[in-house]
Amino acid sequence: AHSDTDGLSSVEEFGGKRVTAADLRDVPHVPPKFVFGNYTQRRDGERETQAVRERETDLTTTNKGNSFTVRNTMAFLLGMFVDKPEFITVLNDKQVEAGANVILRCEVNTTQVTVTWKKNGQKLNCLEGKHKIRLIQKLCCLEIQRVEDVDEGSYTVEVSNKLGSVSCSATVTVVINKWRTITRNSAEMVRSLRSYQVCDGVSELRFLLHGPIGAGKSSVINTIKTIFENRPFVNCLAGESGESVTLYYEKFTVGSERSGLLPFAFYDVMGLEEGQTRGAHTDDIIKALKGHIPNNYRFQDYPITEDHRHYNATPTLNDRIHCLVSVLPADKISLMENAVIEKMKCIRRAATELGIPQMVFMTRVDSVCKMTKDDVSKVYQSKKIKEKMQECSNRLGVPMNCVFPVETYHEQNQLNEHINCLILDALTQIVFWANDYAEKCSRNQNRAE
Repeated sequence: AHSDTDGLSSVEEFGGKRVTAADLRDVPHVPPKFVFGNYTQRRDGERETQAVRERETDLTTTNKGNSFTVRNTMAFLLGMFVDKPEFITVLNDKQVEAGANVILRCEVNTTQVTVTWKKNGQKLNCLEGKHKIRLIQKLCCLEIQRVEDVDEGSYTVEVSNKLGSVSCSATVTVVINKWRTITRNSAEMVRSLRSYQVCDGVSELRFLLHGPIGAGKSSVINTIKTIFENRPFVNCLAGESGESVTLYYEKFTVGSERSGLLPFAFYDVMGLEEGQTRGAHTDDIIKALKGHIPNNYRFQDYPITEDHRHYNATPTLNDRIHCLVSVLPADKISLMENAVIEKMKCIRRAATELGIPQMVFMTRVDSVCKMTKDDVSKVYQSKKIKEKMQECSNRLGVPMNCVFPVETYHEQNQLNEHINCLILDALTQIVFWANDYAEKCSRNQNRAE
């Protein structure tokens, strides 16, 4: 504390506030005389000169016989003028490579706070050599050294004092080395697919998409058509209501008469559900693989039979499916009923017996990984996405190199290069494998003839 040259009183800043006699006038529990450093200041603003000890810590004032003792002048002042904590800046999400250090920091409006750090909702267990927690003025900092997979998670800082508390959170994501590469030029892939020549034995390559309700089968088809039409395309009805919106066995071509048709066709079926009488029948899908079900067949409550008027008893290679694509949602694979998985396995076994290649499109990757949601080009650097791909592989019994994470146009209305590249890479692979299968079947058929 100090006094101005003109005799007016003033006090140095305490806890970010400038304290004057006027501040003390309306504080009822402060006695008429209160000692500041080297002189005594009356609450009425009149200065009384009095010699007191410098750095006095035990101060006693008397008001008509009533004693008032302050053990620590500074602590008392700070307690009077402390602010309720508020954030000036909050924590930001961090993406960090394994082995590197990462710092989470935020700024608050006061230094008079208690800081608590949590990880995934639990108080952070600070380890020597791993965590450094610091409060630098108004900056709250947490440094995590030599980041490992176990350090990934949601971190929360809670700042509190006697007037209240606030908290904010951020996610630390461990970025792994890119373990699969794809072409980053969608125009180049589109040109390659447009010029692709299918084998002589078929007029087009046929792909059948199957999976649980809400997996995104229709959205995959819409996204492929969007890319080749170079505009948002919604022709294959997609829904997320929990009920299948696909009622017909319907063919969807790639391209158009205007932009040029490609020799690829996708077939959509009803979603699979738990129970024998709900959703698509496995027998119907297996018969579709063999070419027995014609285009635009309406699915019934019972599987199609050989005596049905639309049943194709003598399918050719052109009528058959050349690649089976299982569509699984990344955010629901863990929750899928075993009964649905068993239906998909049953269909896969039938495809295997027919020699039909099989692949998995893992959709909704943005729903399980924030890093991928922010930048889908990092999908093959996400540990979470790799774990989900492994889960798809384990549950369906499909090799990892047959699982492709994709993002579809289910919210966006503008084309995105990274979304295009992901799904075009997957499409290119199924085209190659379907053509290999059709070519093999065609050779066998020629030998038989």
